[in-house]
Parts: sequence; structure tokens; C-alpha cells
Amino acid sequence: MSADSSLNYLQVNKGFWGWATTTDHKKIGIMYLYAIMIFFFVAGASAILFRIELIAPGKTIVGPDTYNVLMTMHGAIMVFLFIVPGIPATLGNFVLPLMIGAKDVAFPRINLASYYVYLVGAAIAIVSLLSPADTGWTFYAPYSMKSNSLVIWLTLGAFVMGFASIMTGFNFIVTIHRMRAPGLGWDKLPLFVWALYATAIIQVLATPVVGMTLVMLMFERLMDIGIFNPAKGGDPILFEQFFWFYSHPVVYIMILPAFGIIGEILPVLSRRPIFGYKAIAYSTLSIALVSFVVWGHHLFVSGMSDWARWVFSFITFFVAVPTAIKIFNWISTLWKGSVDYKSPPMQYTLAFIFLFSIAGLTGVHLAVLSTDLFLHDTYFVVAHFHYTMQGGTVIALLAGLLYWFPKITGRNYSNTWATVGFLFIFIGFNTTFIPQFILGLEGMPRRYYDYLPHFHNLHVVSTIGSWMNGFGYLLTFGHLIWAAMRGSKATDNPHNALSLEWQTPSPPPLTNFAHVPQFPDSIYDYGTMDDDPMHPKKEIKKAV
Repeated sequence: MSADSSLNYLQVNKGFWGWATTTDHKKIGIMYLYAIMIFFFVAGASAILFRIELIAPGKTIVGPDTYNVLMTMHGAIMVFLFIVPGIPATLGNFVLPLMIGAKDVAFPRINLASYYVYLVGAAIAIVSLLSPADTGWTFYAPYSMKSNSLVIWLTLGAFVMGFASIMTGFNFIVTIHRMRAPGLGWDKLPLFVWALYATAIIQVLATPVVGMTLVMLMFERLMDIGIFNPAKGGDPILFEQFFWFYSHPVVYIMILPAFGIIGEILPVLSRRPIFGYKAIAYSTLSIALVSFVVWGHHLFVSGMSDWARWVFSFITFFVAVPTAIKIFNWISTLWKGSVDYKSPPMQYTLAFIFLFSIAGLTGVHLAVLSTDLFLHDTYFVVAHFHYTMQGGTVIALLAGLLYWFPKITGRNYSNTWATVGFLFIFIGFNTTFIPQFILGLEGMPRRYYDYLPHFHNLHVVSTIGSWMNGFGYLLTFGHLIWAAMRGSKATDNPHNALSLEWQTPSPPPLTNFAHVPQFPDSIYDYGTMDDDPMHPKKEIKKAV
């Protein structure tokens, strides 16, 4: 029996069983969103606790063993349960078919199965809390083979969740290839779709490597067969090689979808055509491909040859080129545009450009062999990593969630409350991690439970910043949950955007479109170069 076409997806099969058995990509995206938000706040709470411990030298609230457990929980949950599935499984699931004019993803049942595989992996990982792991999220051998904690459960959970990532990536690749609306060629794909496509390639190709690595680590613990154990002729550096061959591409699984979100919001809320569409699209694929050959910069101090160091250092510099292309084109899009600074999605978008630029520029210091020697395993790396992950992925996720919130829920949020939450997050984030750059330059090692007294003041500032940051997230998500239930009704296209997802009602109907949509000539045509004498392309042409 077909659903009433006048009903939106939230009005169809509303009960628990209806949601639990749905194959609608929109509902699956929302279920993923609720799940990752729960894990986000669990991991965030563990970070707040160990930041409180670091507010002063010596023991403050927990001992060194508990500190290591909190640090492992924060890293493992944030990476494997939140950031990796973060944007693709939530906003990607919801928006991708809408953006290409499809009624669903190519394999709806596989899409639902990926969600349950993700939950099973998360449940297995949570079992490790019975005897919490203290290895850090990287599970480095040989300590991970000797620790008395339930490392095997945590690694098994990460292994199972890898299948969910592969299933999502495979589904997106087929969907983009086979289910585009008539008239939607590769040269017209929305930039968010390009980003999800590049991300899916990495998910399918890189995830099996970490799966294989985690299986070998489990065999090592269960059978003591000597793959990574130097006492039995194994090589712990081999574990690092395998782990980082996946874990550096996984950084781009986290950040490429964020780039795509920025590429969608900027032209709409600055009322300008995206500058350099093809350059941005091709740079996205370039980053995905180069990401597979830069893992070695994590191992500069691990005993590799000078020749290998030089090669990996050069390639690490090279990957900055397509990223710089994106930032240049984003700023050019903003140039002389009618920028809506009062719009929370634009506020987060501008914050992303600023914060990710810091992440990229500080990454240069870690690519230079001479400076990495001193900065490796210091708080400088911690700060750089968080400017990439939180300043990049999480900020972009919030930008996208606010941008598509009216489409997802059919409700409006308060710009005032969203802006207040943004200010707490932005100020709190920088207050937390700018001192950590300084701590790293002064030689403070990362992952240390205790420290010398002269690091005290910077740790105090960093801890206070973490409280502001955490409060900002609580305020933002609390308001969005309220707005989803009580907010005023949203119009179908509150941003006056041109892309296909805004041409459907808010919320969308179950099948997305009443008729097969025809893709417009351009979804970024907010004033053309020919019609606008002040268009940035013309100004640059004059300058040249």
C-alpha cells in the first residue's frame, strides 16, 4: 500500500517499529544523527574530566590510570563513533539523494544495515568499559598487546564499525553514478556531492587496511604469534605503518565532506556564483588520491631512512596545494558578495575558513623535518589535530545542520540563540587550543598525566576554554532539539537556494519528488559574470 503523497516523511510510519525498519534515507540519516550526538557528548564529557585533572600539577580529581582511560575513551569514541560517520552518514544520507534528484540511495536495505552494523560495533566497543582500555585511540603495539584492559573488545568494535563505513561509501558511489536526475552531468554535480563521492572512494579503499590491522592485533593478543611483538621477531613499527596508511586518509573522510558543505553554503549566503567550480571539484578528488601516500609523516622520528623522510615531507607539502585552492576560491566567492553575516550557517562557515586555515598552516611545521623533530608528540600536535577535526569537521557539521535544519525538520530555529551558541563555541575552542600550541612550542609532551609547574597557567586557560566550548555545544544542541519540536513552521526554500533539495516541500515527502526533476543549468548562478560588472572574476581579470 503506497503512502499518501501529500504526507512528508515524518508523517509516514511514525511509530518505533516504523523508524526501526525504515529504508528511507532521510530517517536513517536522522537516526545516525541522534546516535553520533550521544557519543559526541560522552566523548566530550571525558575530555572535560581530564581537562579538569590537568588544571593543576599533580592529582586533581583522578589518578594516572583513570586519566589514561579517559583519554582513550575521548579519542576512540570521537574518532570511530562520531567523526568518521559524522557528516557522510547524517547529512550525506539525508541530502545526497535530494541533491541529485533521486528518490533514495541505490541500496536502501544496505543503508539501513549499515546503521545497525554501526550500532553493533558501538555496543561491542562499549563492552570494553567493563575493564577500560588505556592505550589511546591508536592502540599502539607493543603496549596494546600487554595491557590488561579489554583492548580486544575495543578493537573488535572498531573493526565492525569499519563495515558500516564501507557499506555507506559503496552505496554513495553507486547512487551518484546511477541515480542522477536527467541533465545532471558530472560537470554540474553539487560540490557536496563531489565531496561525498571522494570520501566514499577513501572509505571503500582505505577502511579494509585498518580492519586487517586490527584483526592482526587481536590475533597477537589471543595467540601471541609475533606479528608486532619484537620479543618474538615482530615489528611494532609495522603496526604504525598499517595504522597510519588508513588513519591519515581517514582524516580526509572526516574533512572532505566538510569542504563540500562550505561549498554549498558560501554561494547561497553570499549571493555569488561559486568561484572556480571545476578547480574545487577536481581538488577534492586530488586530495582523496594524495591522502593515500602521505601517511609516513607520522613516522618521521620512528627510524625511517632519510630518503623516505624527504619523499613523505615533499608529498605532505604537495597535499596543501589542492587545499589552498579551495580556500582561495572560497574567499574569492565572498569577495564583494552580499554576505549574510547574521545567518548562523554563514557564521560557522566563516569560522571554518579561519580555523581550518590555522590547521593547515600549523601542519606545515609538522611536515618540515627539522621542526617536526621537536614538535612531534607535543601539545602542538594536539592543537593542530583539534583545529583540523573540531575546527574543521565539527564546525562544518554544525554549519550544514543549521543550513539544512528547515529542510530536515520543517521548523525554524532562533538566529539569536544559534549565534550565542556559536560565540561560546568559537571563543571557547580558541581559548582551549591556542594555549596548547604554546605548550607544545615550550616542550610540553602530549598524553602526560602530570607536568612541570611552569606549564600551569596555560593549562588553566585551556581548561577554562574547554568549559566554555562544552557549554556552547550544550546550548546549541539543546536549542535545536527544542526548535525541532516547537519552532515556527519553515518555508520550502528559506535561503532562496537553487539546488534541487530546496525545490521540494519542507520536510520532503517520502519519495522526495512528485515527478522526476529536471536539473537546472546551474545551481550556483547567483548573478552571472556577464550580468554583474563587479563580479570577482572580472576584477581579477582586470588586475591581471
